[in-house]
Amino acid sequence: MANLGHRACAVAFEICSEYLSPSTILTLSIQWQTTWDQKMLLAYSQPNPAPINFVTPGPIGSADIVIDDTAVYQTIYGFGAALTDSSAQLLYNLKTQNSGSYWSLMDYLFNATDGANSAGFSFIRVPLGATDFSARNYSYDDVSGDTPLYDFNIGAAPSYVFTVLRDILSINNMLRVYVLPWSPPGWMKESGTMDGGSLNTAYISVMANYLLKSLQGFQSEGIPVYAIGIQNEPENSNPTYPTCSMPVSTEADIGIALRTYMNGNGFGDTKIIGYEHNWADAANYPVQLMQQAASSFDGVSFHCYAGSVSDQAEFTSQYPNKEVYFTECSGTIGTDWWTDIKWYMDNLFIGSLAYGSSTGLMWNLALDGNGNPKLSGTSSCNPPCRGVVQVNSNGTWGVNQEFYAMSQASKAILPRDVGGPWGQRIGVSVGGELNWALVVGAYVTKRVLPTDWNRYSIVVLNWDDSASTAWNPQPVTATIEFRGLQATYTFPVGVTTLWWYASD
Repeated sequence: MANLGHRACAVAFEICSEYLSPSTILTLSIQWQTTWDQKMLLAYSQPNPAPINFVTPGPIGSADIVIDDTAVYQTIYGFGAALTDSSAQLLYNLKTQNSGSYWSLMDYLFNATDGANSAGFSFIRVPLGATDFSARNYSYDDVSGDTPLYDFNIGAAPSYVFTVLRDILSINNMLRVYVLPWSPPGWMKESGTMDGGSLNTAYISVMANYLLKSLQGFQSEGIPVYAIGIQNEPENSNPTYPTCSMPVSTEADIGIALRTYMNGNGFGDTKIIGYEHNWADAANYPVQLMQQAASSFDGVSFHCYAGSVSDQAEFTSQYPNKEVYFTECSGTIGTDWWTDIKWYMDNLFIGSLAYGSSTGLMWNLALDGNGNPKLSGTSSCNPPCRGVVQVNSNGTWGVNQEFYAMSQASKAILPRDVGGPWGQRIGVSVGGELNWALVVGAYVTKRVLPTDWNRYSIVVLNWDDSASTAWNPQPVTATIEFRGLQATYTFPVGVTTLWWYASD
């Protein structure tokens, strides 16, 4: 056997062996599982019977997972959702009503300590101003004609938004915050209102300054911003809630101006993300945006509401060095728990990453059991949207299928060491007669010390349930091929995240 390093971790937390010889056996040591019948819900255990070792290869299993760790792709920055005003309001109300319950929930969502019994969500999207999930319609400067933005006020946002954000950061200081508006202030638009319409292009530089002031406002509230967007869903204009139709050329011009303002005001390291709309137009809007303003934009982001995840390749094939983020999809109240998880893993939390995304985010982080509260009069979310978390009026909460799908993926890519690197996607393929039964993502998380072995992870969806005919969930016994060695594991119908350790 080749020299595979000097240390190996045999359990989830901080229990590592002493220095080992080059012939040390590689072992599948950790599993997190969520099963179709909900008997396992982000449940941690060690494989049973244990240990499951990588050994000299024999015949392949019904499915054969082949890991190629020589093919290393994008870094994965994590999973999460949008902290809308409505989500922040519900969470803040929970805090005032039942502080212990609130902090228990926040820890379960955001604690990213290696091996902790939590999701470790690490990417939050925050609207700049009102959305369809706000108590009222507002921007940070609603004084008509205030082109110098003298009346800009970050305090126009409900204070509970910043309170909850600071609480999240107190649990997870690795959190990345991404901000963007659903609409410019109404007075900057042809329509005169935040609800629908388009930006008056005479205000391009004013809008860029508005976004700069938004960054400065978040900074004044103690919230570091990782990235900013120009406009949410620029191909959507709806007269019942804050939206704005924005042509490519306008978004490009705002981005160019904003990049200059940011570079000159201490935000040179803050990213600008463009597009922020559906897969269906991946070949057009984001490509044209890069053609016009590539030097100002670090990448683009996608939503799930039209098109297919494979459409992301229409962009990445032309701009392979630009970053890609997946930033919005919403669950719908009343849909089937397991059917949703299958779709999420196949399309978002394994699938979107396979097509180049560095994140996987849902829409509202928290809503009540009716998909509220919403902006009065909005036509959006019909039937009602479901939050990642349901917060109840009696001070209790529960997590939904979106939580479990994202958590399984999150467990594969969180830093192994304090201050260490995030996971990166690596090559993987599935063969065997039941290759169709497994959807697999593979990742490596490198270490701070060169003597420590890297953590390797796979996230595996087994959807062999015959749901389209007669319900018949079947476990799949698969072989896992890694560096000329082979392990065998039986995957239940559900989602399984496995860890093992090997040298760089």
